[in-house]
Amino acid sequence: MSDTYDAIVLGAGAAGLFCAATAGQRGKRVLLLDHADQPGKKILISGGGRCNFTNVDTAPDRYLSSNPHFAKSALSRYTAADFLEMVEAYGIAWHEKTLGQLFCDGSARQIVAMLLEECTKGGVELNCGDALGEIDHADGLYRVAFGNRVATAPALVIATGGPSIPKMGATGFAYDLARKFGLKVVQPRPALVPLTLSEDEALFRELSGVSTEVIARCGKAAFREAALFTHRGLSGPAILQISSYWQRGQTVTTQFLPDRAEGWLKDAKRERPRTSLRKVLGEGLPERLVDVLCERLGLNGELGAMSDKALVAAEAKLARWPFVPDGSEGFAKAEVTAGGIDTGGLSSKTMEARKAPGLYAIGEAVDVTGWLGGYNFQWAWASARAAGLAI
Repeated sequence: MSDTYDAIVLGAGAAGLFCAATAGQRGKRVLLLDHADQPGKKILISGGGRCNFTNVDTAPDRYLSSNPHFAKSALSRYTAADFLEMVEAYGIAWHEKTLGQLFCDGSARQIVAMLLEECTKGGVELNCGDALGEIDHADGLYRVAFGNRVATAPALVIATGGPSIPKMGATGFAYDLARKFGLKVVQPRPALVPLTLSEDEALFRELSGVSTEVIARCGKAAFREAALFTHRGLSGPAILQISSYWQRGQTVTTQFLPDRAEGWLKDAKRERPRTSLRKVLGEGLPERLVDVLCERLGLNGELGAMSDKALVAAEAKLARWPFVPDGSEGFAKAEVTAGGIDTGGLSSKTMEARKAPGLYAIGEAVDVTGWLGGYNFQWAWASARAAGLAI
């Protein structure tokens, strides 16, 4: 015997919960499955436990994908303002941090509770804690085995995310399932992840715990935020952002003292010739970092004793200080996964697979990856809404 539904949603994370609620409130009979013992686990740890649930500056150009146009449709039809309206309707207090990031004043648990209430309103049946068994398709129905039960439905939604943060139970399950039904997968890789440095950069690794504002660059991408030196390499918002664009072998440059105008070191020499480079750098950078930079630059003594050519070269180095990471801290520390189910096989309007009618893929499982700061949650809400309205 099998239970029959209108849709089965795999994964009770941000995208799965919202998709199930959307379809359920349209009168569809929905089964929501997750192998974890409770729903919304990654939501609960996000934003330091306060859930950076969206970003008011959401725009398609802040997402990485093999097809940069794919996200436009869903994002335009369900916006940050739309989600915020629901948050406010539930009386959840929120605040804007920096760069358009919205957080709960209280706890991420409020967002999970809101989504569960939305599912309840839609009569969604939630089943957590059972491992998924065989999944197949025949006679227009998807058949899913879980625990000691079997369920069937004409619609199946893949919302199981990517392999980032495996300690939360994350796996590459979505990709295996997608391939089974003929969808291609863009090579997944860690994104929004700390970068590691080789032994050659040991001097910088000794700066563990030191943070400063920089402009981090890689290729054409650039982000101005804090960079943090760690015992293994580089982290902090600027580095996490640039990591999504970095490929092995590429150089990442950091611009220290990004507010200084061109020629500032020569100006300092003219205005304060008796001042040392160490003192000038110390006016805008942490002392431990200044020590290392001065050692690497090899400039000691008073500015007045240094040639303009040496100061111009030092300024240029500080503006584009090169690091060649030897890797990243991998999926274990990655906030999200770049790559995933190829958008070429999906409808941008409904998220339905072109070659497998009734099969949908949403959220992080898809090859759409947002910037740090609530963008990935907004993609989860928007893609979930698109599929939930189409089922």
